[in-house]
Amino acid sequence: MADLNAWTILDRAAQREFPTNNPSVLEIWGYTEKLSYVAGDEVKIRVHTTAPKFNIVIFRDGYEKKTVYTQADVKGVQQATPEDAYQSGCDWTDVHSFKIPTEWPAGVYLIILQAEGTNNQKMEREAFFVLRSSAQGQKNSIVLVLTTGTYTAYNDWGGANHYRRVENGRALDVPAPILSLDRPIARGMLRSPIGAPRYADAPEMPVGGMPRYPCLEWAFAYEFCRHYCDSGWAQYELPFIEWAEKEGYQFDFLTQHDIHDNPDWLSPYSVAVIVGHDEYWSWEMRDAVDGFVDSGGNVARFAGNFQWQIRVENNGKSQVCYKSTSQDPFFHSDKKHLTSTFLDAEIVGRPAAETLGLTGIGGIYSRFGNACPRANGGLTVYRPEHWVFENTDLYYADQFGGAPAFINSYEVDSVDYTFRSGLPYPTHKDGAPESLEILAMAPSGGVYESERRNPIVNASKSEALPWFDEVPLAYEVTADDLEHGAAMVAVFNRGKGTVFNAGCCEWVSGLIKRDFFVEQITRNVLNRLKA
Repeated sequence: MADLNAWTILDRAAQREFPTNNPSVLEIWGYTEKLSYVAGDEVKIRVHTTAPKFNIVIFRDGYEKKTVYTQADVKGVQQATPEDAYQSGCDWTDVHSFKIPTEWPAGVYLIILQAEGTNNQKMEREAFFVLRSSAQGQKNSIVLVLTTGTYTAYNDWGGANHYRRVENGRALDVPAPILSLDRPIARGMLRSPIGAPRYADAPEMPVGGMPRYPCLEWAFAYEFCRHYCDSGWAQYELPFIEWAEKEGYQFDFLTQHDIHDNPDWLSPYSVAVIVGHDEYWSWEMRDAVDGFVDSGGNVARFAGNFQWQIRVENNGKSQVCYKSTSQDPFFHSDKKHLTSTFLDAEIVGRPAAETLGLTGIGGIYSRFGNACPRANGGLTVYRPEHWVFENTDLYYADQFGGAPAFINSYEVDSVDYTFRSGLPYPTHKDGAPESLEILAMAPSGGVYESERRNPIVNASKSEALPWFDEVPLAYEVTADDLEHGAAMVAVFNRGKGTVFNAGCCEWVSGLIKRDFFVEQITRNVLNRLKA
C-alpha cells in the first residue's frame, strides 16, 4: 500500500499571487499610483517581472474596446515585496509613466502587461485606472461610480483580503482588517475569459445533493483568484457598460474612493449609477450620496449587498474593516467611523436603509450554497402600475429575471417588511424611508446558510451569530430574522432626489442574457432619472 504521507496534496484554496523573484519562473504584475486621473495627468505604472523586458498595451474597456497606447520592450525590474504587502503595500518603484492625452474619453482603461520568457512562455496580467471627465456633467448627465470599496475588500493579491488569508501555504478563514490599495488587482477581477462562471450560473441542487460553487471550481482549476466572481470590473460594471453603450447611453466615471475624498464631484450629474456587488462604504461615501440626492440628484443602483462600513486611511492608500467590531481600535472612541455592519446602527448611529433604502442584512443569499438552492432566480411583481414597469406588460404576481438569467442569485438586499391586502410594506423599524415602495420581491436566505449538509464556504449559524452578539443592534433581531430574508426592488424619494434600488448583485446577468423585462426596467430607470 502506498504511503499517503509521501504524496504532495495541493490545496487549491491556498493559491496565492505573490512574487517568487525566481528568474526561471515567468511572472509579471503591476498597478498604478492612483485609482483615477484626468486628462493631462501623468500615470505612473509600477511593475514587477522576472522577464528582461515586457510590453504595455492600454485600451478603453466597454462596448468598443479601443487601444489607445502601446509601449514595447520596457525594461523589466524585479522588485522586493513585503510579505504583508496585502496590508502594507508593495512599495514598488515606477518603471514606466505617460501623460494622458486630452482626446481620451472618460472611461475605465485596462493596462495589459505582456511578458515573454524562455521556450516561448508568455504571460499577461492586468492593471487599471479610471479616467474622470475634465468637464464633469457638461457632456454626460450619468456617472458610473465603481464599487472600489468592494473591489478592495475581495482583492486577495498578496495573500489576504477582508475574508481570509494564506499563511505558510495554508488557507485560513481569518480576515485581514487592513488592506492596501498599493498592490495589483487579483487575477480575474479586471479581465475574465469568455465563459468564466458567474454566481447566476450555479446549478440547481439535486434532491439529497450537496451545493456546488462553479466559480470556485473554475478558479481553482485555472489558477484564478478564488474571489474573481465576488467583485470587480470584469464581472459587474463591464457587462453593464457594454450593454448600456450599445443601447446608446454615455457615461462619465468615478470611483467610490473619489467621492470619499471629493463629494462635490457627484453634483454636476443627474444620475449616479452603481452596479454589481456593492458591499463596502465609508461614512464619507454615504455623505456624498446622501448630499447628492438631497440636492436633487438621483441614484440608479443595479446592485446588492449594502452591508459594511469601512474607513479609508493613510491618505487613501489603506482600507480598514474589522469584522469583529469590538476589535476595532475605534470601538471606545470614534463610533461614527467604527467599522461595522450597518445593522449595528445603534453604535454607528446611521441605519443603512436611510441611504439606499435596502440593506444586505435584510437579504442576503439566494441560489447560493444551501441558501434557497432551488429558487427560480426571479422576482415577483407587486406594484405593476409603477413607472419602473412601464412598457413591460408585467402584471401583479408575474415574475421576471428567472431562467436563464437568474438575477436573484448570490447576494441581495431587502428591508424589514409586512404584508397587507396582498402587498408588501416596510415596517420602518430598520430606518427604511417613509416613502419607500417595494415593487418586486422574492424570499432569500438570511445572514447565514442552513447548516444542513455542509454550507462549505459561507458563514454557518455558529460562525455568524457572534457578529451580532458582541454589539447592541439597532432593533431587536431574532435567530429567525437572521435565517430568513428577501430580495427586493424598491424606490424612494429623499430630499429633492429619487433612489431606485434593484437590490441584486446579479441584475447585470439579466442584461447579459437579454431578459426582456430586466432590459426594459433598466431603460425605464435610466431614462426617467436622467430626465
